[in-house]
Amino acid sequence: MKSLYYTHPDFLLHDTGSNHPECADRLRSISQILETPAFSELIKKSPPLGTEQQISLVHPLRYIETLRKAIPELGLHFLDPDTVLSPMSFQAALRAVGAVCDAVDQVLIGKANNAFCALRPPGHHAEPERAMGFCLFNNIAIAAQYALHHYQLDRVAIVDFDVHHGNGTQAAFYNQANVLYASSHEMPNYPGTGFPNEKGMDNIINVPLESGDTGVEFREKYSRVILPALNHFKPDLLLISAGFDAHQQDPLSSINLHENDFQWITQELMNIADHHCQRRIISVLEGGYHLQALASSVATHVKTLMNG
Repeated sequence: MKSLYYTHPDFLLHDTGSNHPECADRLRSISQILETPAFSELIKKSPPLGTEQQISLVHPLRYIETLRKAIPELGLHFLDPDTVLSPMSFQAALRAVGAVCDAVDQVLIGKANNAFCALRPPGHHAEPERAMGFCLFNNIAIAAQYALHHYQLDRVAIVDFDVHHGNGTQAAFYNQANVLYASSHEMPNYPGTGFPNEKGMDNIINVPLESGDTGVEFREKYSRVILPALNHFKPDLLLISAGFDAHQQDPLSSINLHENDFQWITQELMNIADHHCQRRIISVLEGGYHLQALASSVATHVKTLMNG
């Protein structure tokens, strides 16, 4: 099984300042483990810059231009207490969009079975006209719209196992029945959305986790709610918002998952892809803020993708 790994030096140049959890060291820790001999069969890809046309599939042009103009020439500019711009942030965000769209191209033309995009800034909190939660452009939403528009797919599913609800992704597809968005997330926690009654056109599935939940509750809820919904939906492409901040060691959550839980959910999603979408999966990095836990969890996730 051919698996792609997208990374680029531009992602390291998005400076969030000292002591910010969403920092360049996250990707350094990932690259240190994914570039060891154990991952020698992983195909490393350098993504192009994304285009305004691709971004505008989700974000209006006025938002793109407002964000571009907010980039500082020097230092940092805070859009909110969590979301930071530096001189190279727009370039990094463009490169992130380029990564997910190129991954869609490579997977849908059959050059690879799946892809993992190790990128930053992350995306699932970015609403169509609002940057928030460390996120500027909603990478996973852009990937979904790009696949639908350029490859005439009928149905795309997004599964988000980041510990925080992807409010931006939900907002992008709340009234779009050909995209299924399914999220597990800790509640109460940032951003305060993701209640089960937020259903859109019955294409939104929110499965809250409670503080202290372990892999037992996580697996039970996926097995009972999300996995059956995916099988019923029969996606042509499966996208993953792969946040690893539900790990027991992560400082931004109170959920107690371990590497074997990420292995389990990855394998379960691969089984769905085997049945419905010709094994086509694209995984996009979201959260994960304990460097060692992030690296080991990503390694487990990617190795599972490679061995499928």
